[in-house]
Amino acid sequence: MPKTKQKVLLVEDAFSLAVVYKDWLEKSGFDCQHVDTGKAALAALEEGKFQAMVLDLNLPDANGIAILNHVTEQKMPVTVVVVTGSGSIKTAVDAMRAGAYDFIVKPVAEERIITTVRNACEREQLHEAIAEIRNDFADGNFHGFIGKSPVMLGVFKMIENVARSKATAFITGESGTGKEVCAEAIHKSGPRAGKSFVALNCAAIPRDLIESEIFGHVKGAFTGANGDREGAAAAANGGTLFLDEICEMDIDLQTKLLRFLQTGTVQRVGSDAVMSVDVRVICATNRDPYEEVEQGRFREDLYYRLHVLPIHLPPLRDRDADVLEIAQVFLETFAQEEGKPFTGFSVQAEDKLLAHGWPGNVRELQNVIRNAIVLNDGEVLDADMIRLGAPGRSSSLPKQDTTPLSPGVFRETAGQAASVPSAVVGDRNKMVRVMLGRTFAELERDVVMATFDYCGGSVPKASKVLKMSPSTLYRKREEWTRDDP
Repeated sequence: MPKTKQKVLLVEDAFSLAVVYKDWLEKSGFDCQHVDTGKAALAALEEGKFQAMVLDLNLPDANGIAILNHVTEQKMPVTVVVVTGSGSIKTAVDAMRAGAYDFIVKPVAEERIITTVRNACEREQLHEAIAEIRNDFADGNFHGFIGKSPVMLGVFKMIENVARSKATAFITGESGTGKEVCAEAIHKSGPRAGKSFVALNCAAIPRDLIESEIFGHVKGAFTGANGDREGAAAAANGGTLFLDEICEMDIDLQTKLLRFLQTGTVQRVGSDAVMSVDVRVICATNRDPYEEVEQGRFREDLYYRLHVLPIHLPPLRDRDADVLEIAQVFLETFAQEEGKPFTGFSVQAEDKLLAHGWPGNVRELQNVIRNAIVLNDGEVLDADMIRLGAPGRSSSLPKQDTTPLSPGVFRETAGQAASVPSAVVGDRNKMVRVMLGRTFAELERDVVMATFDYCGGSVPKASKVLKMSPSTLYRKREEWTRDDP
């Protein structure tokens, strides 16, 4: 089946240039449509689906910036590349602010326009894929998981794909990230959803009993075996067997588990009879399984037998605003259980939750919120009600960086202010102007810290203005504060 060509709308009033650009793009495999006016461009966008638009800013009937603004305001699914004969910095800045993906100054080299358009098309395809996943999981609740961060949407999609298969799934992730929730999600999303889901924690069962727990035993097989017992593998027949903390399993038992996976049969402890079972096996660990193989604690052949469909669960600190969404669910649940009137968090409390590293992940967050609900009263949970860190230790929001701005940054009042979220506090007319001759790292720090100041020190609000994730902003602020003399 031939690959579908990526569609590009070329908006250029100079006919000679349009012919050249169109020829270059079509030779590179793009489906290129040319129009020479702003009106025709808008009509084409309404009628057809384009991945990219190459837009000349100087059109006979319209300003290209106005068209760009229209595309952005209407949220049209097209990535715009601006091409113009005006090479001023102001023009470039205006175009990028209006939503342009890239800015090219005439005369345009063939390789430059082809590479830029190809990147623009790939960007648009990525946006379409993310939008499709977001639509699939729009409510942010997926079989026990809560959150809509891009990294978790990818996990949800992976779970759906893995669920259709019969192959063994191997879940990795830190403690408290939800590995058992993930295993149940795979089970519920697949054809075995109506059958048994049996979970077994290999680290919680004594070494001399784990074989009996998995495969079962007959009466008299060992001291204390007062009757026949069905093991977890037989109990999960037709369904799913989840082996948590698989790397804690004794090396000798790993051999029997490998034979079970290869043959699909179980043999009870103390019995010669062999029984066939139909089981989907999912396992999980909070360790690096291949490192366990290299250290000789895990059989290499078993590793390759289990590690067919790997799924890695990200730590909570990498899930950005999911922290607040999960915390809100816990708050509502525990407030109802405890008969407390809490309905939400203060801005300072949200900042504190976002600033914490959550080494215990979702399990730690759950305990922190429950602790705050039980020990306090009110409708709004404030920052001083939240106790972080190990018992007996206190943890608070890192001090804000109060270092003065570098000499290259000045604040002034402008006649027109850029559009910012209404939740932002401070003077809406303040602007930041930078001096040339300084490194990008210095400029980034100055702009970010000025934005913190503008937003009253609130990281969530600053993240909306800068369009950066809160966790990234926290890491940068802590790094800059640590580097200060």
